[in-house]
Amino acid sequence: KKYPKLTEVGAWRSASQTGAYSEQRFDSTRHGGFYTQEEARHIVDYAAKRGITVIPEIEMPGHSLSALAAYPELSCSGGSFEVAHGWGVFDDVYCAGNPEVYTFLEGVLDEIMDIFPSPLIHIGGDECPKTRWETCSKCQLEMARNQLKNEHELQSHFITRMERYLNAHSRNIIGWDEILEGGLAPNAAVMSWRGVTGGIQAASMEHNVVMTPGKPLYFDHYQFNPDEELVAIGGFNSLADVYAFNPVAGVPTEYLGYILGAQANVWTEYMETSDHVEHMVQPRASALSEVLWLGEKRPGEDAAFRQAMDYHVQRLKTMGWKYAPYEFEKIATDEAQ
Repeated sequence: KKYPKLTEVGAWRSASQTGAYSEQRFDSTRHGGFYTQEEARHIVDYAAKRGITVIPEIEMPGHSLSALAAYPELSCSGGSFEVAHGWGVFDDVYCAGNPEVYTFLEGVLDEIMDIFPSPLIHIGGDECPKTRWETCSKCQLEMARNQLKNEHELQSHFITRMERYLNAHSRNIIGWDEILEGGLAPNAAVMSWRGVTGGIQAASMEHNVVMTPGKPLYFDHYQFNPDEELVAIGGFNSLADVYAFNPVAGVPTEYLGYILGAQANVWTEYMETSDHVEHMVQPRASALSEVLWLGEKRPGEDAAFRQAMDYHVQRLKTMGWKYAPYEFEKIATDEAQ
């Protein structure tokens, strides 16, 4: 509410990408929307009654183009900017040397903390190009003032400053594994998405970790045959890949306690309906639940895997979920032959 242009401007784009990313095709339809604070509170309450804590993510310093379209003065160049029509990584990010940026983000986080009681606030930290910072006089002055060696340390400085603000309000931060670059903020937890190496590194530094590697836990990736599925962002993560995942593989025994668990991600750029989301999420989410609940005690042989998944599929059918049936149909066909 303090920054109304975030919903008036930043929440809307004038076109959307259609088809595969490589095709670079776009429609001309205005698209967007936002949750009101009342709606967000309802989601938090609904989840809490079911034993779920909703952790909000406010991306910084990258993935901020929509906010910069609304408030271009928070960038290094001053803008102007347009809300992106497609997904990707963009050079224009929050100016790390502009005090107004921190005031803005603190104001946003104040409202977020008022809505979300989660002890963790996700601050993103991923995929932040340093191109603008390298030529920005304010950023370079901030680096000199704080004796920072490079722009990676500038990002660490940025994240640490925001961590101090949240810690002062009895909250802790969690961010993607890029927040390791330039030095990890003192109390930060890490979500390791570029493989598990960052997670192992953070755990070895005695920081809490959630393993969420793109391979195999990005559920927006194809799961069977790309030629037979609706268009997806790419990649390939089969049901069997998910079931075979071990979130603590390679973690030294003395640091296992820092692995909080694992998380699957489903980014919905190509998913316009809840049915499509359900199709991408299940039954892979059920396979991940087997991994996390049973760990190395879960059955490893194919027959036991099929039996476990068959149980979940029957449950999904009863609940009316629009799960992806491919592998089960294939198994049934093979057995019939």
